[in-house]
Amino acid sequence: MSTPNPLQGAQFVLAAHRISQLPADQGAEVAFAGRSNAGKSSALNALTGHRGLARTSKTPGRTQQMVAFSLPPSARHDARQPAVDMRLIDLPGYGYAKVPLEMREHWRLEIDAYLHQRRSLCGLVLIVDIRHPLKEFDRTMLQFCFATALPCHVLLTKADKLSRGQAAQALAALRRQFAGEGLHATVQVFSSSAGTGVEEARQAVMTLLRQPREGAHQDRER
Repeated sequence: MSTPNPLQGAQFVLAAHRISQLPADQGAEVAFAGRSNAGKSSALNALTGHRGLARTSKTPGRTQQMVAFSLPPSARHDARQPAVDMRLIDLPGYGYAKVPLEMREHWRLEIDAYLHQRRSLCGLVLIVDIRHPLKEFDRTMLQFCFATALPCHVLLTKADKLSRGQAAQALAALRRQFAGEGLHATVQVFSSSAGTGVEEARQAVMTLLRQPREGAHQDRER
């Protein structure tokens, strides 16, 4: 018997060009970040069980705004804590060359401001293609999370493109790399098309949403 999906029922709220346009900075939210071709939209759709929630396209770089999705009241329920509003935030895909330089710079500044200023941000899900080594953007995000005590969970996407043994080797290698570089992120193998790791990732997202982060807010405001 499968476990009920705690992210089912997620709904589009708005798309923001600036952080000031996002929903009120209260409650709890988890942001999804990744390079434009790493499979971020497909991962969001698989996690929420809503095939058309996040726009997917064969053309990378389609997510050019911060997109907010609300989670249903059932996801917010925890007998140990009062109910709070919960959201998922889809950050613009990064690194696609055909996006104009001016827009890429705008999103670099907005993402930086979002990560530093957003008080309701509880954690980050970083989308990384399992077939490739970490890129500069991935390293920057991981280092930021470590420096600001922002919990980070890494999804090694497109695992269906590798054999099970190859995927396990890639996972082990990244964990060794994290340990060697002093980065404290959790990481798992994931495939939106094959369903690999989807339930594990859902639970990881809920864990991020439900853990208080009052102490880290002060770090991000300095």
